[in-house]
Amino acid sequence: MLFADVVSASQAVATTRSRLAKVEVLSDALRAAGPDEAATVTAYLSGTLPQRRVGVSWRGLTDLPTPAAEPALTVAEVDDALGRLASLGGAGSASGRAGAVRDLFSRLTDGEQQYLRNLITGQVRQGALDGVVQQAIARAAEVPEATVRRAAMLAGWSSLVAEAALRGGEGALAGIGLEVGRPLRPMLAAAAPDVETALGQVGDDAFLDGKLDGIRLQAHRDGDEVRLFTRSLDDITDRLPEVVEAVLALPSRQLVLDGEAIALDASGRPLPFQETASRTMSSAGVQRLREEVPVTPFFFDLLHLDGTDLLDVPASERFELLAELVPGSFLVPRVRAVGPAAAQEFFARLVRDGHEGVVVKSPTAPYAAGRRGAGWVKVKPRHTLDLVVLAVEWGSGRRQGWLSNIHLGARDPQTGAFVMLGKTFKGMTDAMLAWQTQRFTELATEGTEGWVVPVRPEQVVEVAFDGIQTSSRYPGGVALRFARVLRYRDDKSADEADTIDSVRALRGT
Repeated sequence: MLFADVVSASQAVATTRSRLAKVEVLSDALRAAGPDEAATVTAYLSGTLPQRRVGVSWRGLTDLPTPAAEPALTVAEVDDALGRLASLGGAGSASGRAGAVRDLFSRLTDGEQQYLRNLITGQVRQGALDGVVQQAIARAAEVPEATVRRAAMLAGWSSLVAEAALRGGEGALAGIGLEVGRPLRPMLAAAAPDVETALGQVGDDAFLDGKLDGIRLQAHRDGDEVRLFTRSLDDITDRLPEVVEAVLALPSRQLVLDGEAIALDASGRPLPFQETASRTMSSAGVQRLREEVPVTPFFFDLLHLDGTDLLDVPASERFELLAELVPGSFLVPRVRAVGPAAAQEFFARLVRDGHEGVVVKSPTAPYAAGRRGAGWVKVKPRHTLDLVVLAVEWGSGRRQGWLSNIHLGARDPQTGAFVMLGKTFKGMTDAMLAWQTQRFTELATEGTEGWVVPVRPEQVVEVAFDGIQTSSRYPGGVALRFARVLRYRDDKSADEADTIDSVRALRGT
């Protein structure tokens, strides 16, 4: 299959808002790829690389060679070239990598160059979300969607499932299970505004876990080998040696644990998330980072133990086995709910201790890998700010044609100017997107032709967020974490927006 066919399919997906049309395009592409190339094509159309990273940054792709006149490279040839790029290392690797990039891109057309550059830098956003891709796999292989979804949860990546489905159909998918050493998709939590609501959803008899603001961590042990995976299934084993040692000290030879790794200060309070996250950025200087920012694992679930899969075992039994296996110093704070008042007190204590909140968990729930299951409900304090929209970006995929991602600013009381705090496209309904497209077209100061549309700083928007973090990216030195739009405030003028001083005062919340 030509790489150009993948580019054409991606463009077709990007130009339609219809889910059915996207599925049709993707399933046709997978049939054309066949089982031998299905995994690679699925990864490319999902906006990912089978190699995950190839050691090339955006800067290394700014000066591309003259493109080829006609498409010639196959998917296999592109994948092979990227594999060689990913394997380069050691002395002289920088020049070797630059030469390999030039050689590969010189054999691609202009459209192929742009697509591969976006693929390498994680900028492919054409609406081929995971659910759409899995539906396309089911259609291409003529197998039930539910079978594809479960296989993807356990295999981790839809690309592996695509190959199995096209090669062996439903029987091959049924053979995909939890495999120690291969990450599976983590179970996720729904959200509730308060503890009482969460208990109403889960039931009065529930566990409450502390919600820690760390690195979601999946630990796999098979004998003397340990592998650590993030929420996005990246392997970070070599970056957290203290966690590897903790897992090797456990009295089990084969296990899969779910938890968090977090950096704490001398008093046991969590350090800012950025300090914890610094441990995952690079494998360079690991020993120095370990001394400067040591992390502690806190495990909250057990998915496999010595040859027995526990995914479908009720949570209460998994938690009991976990408590027998893992020392208390490495267990997440946990209580069994004894009524709303006690649950609220536990929540308040966790927040006072600097943590994010709690996760309310049903004692009967299985581990729903890859899903936001009803058995887990998270509760966090909600912070809100009234900010001003400074600019807006045109959307892509299903938001193509709408002004979507908004740039958020707080008022500087000294100068009257606005200080940017970040961007968000979260929380916007279709009606809101349509409204803001018209509104910001009217407020545009330089026309609407560019991808980023600057606007007059007049529109106030109320956003919720999870916290404030230090940031060198924005001029105010701070940025919002997980901002999402609640509503536009036509009842407020820009000079009534929250100030940068009030935002800085919230740092650490």
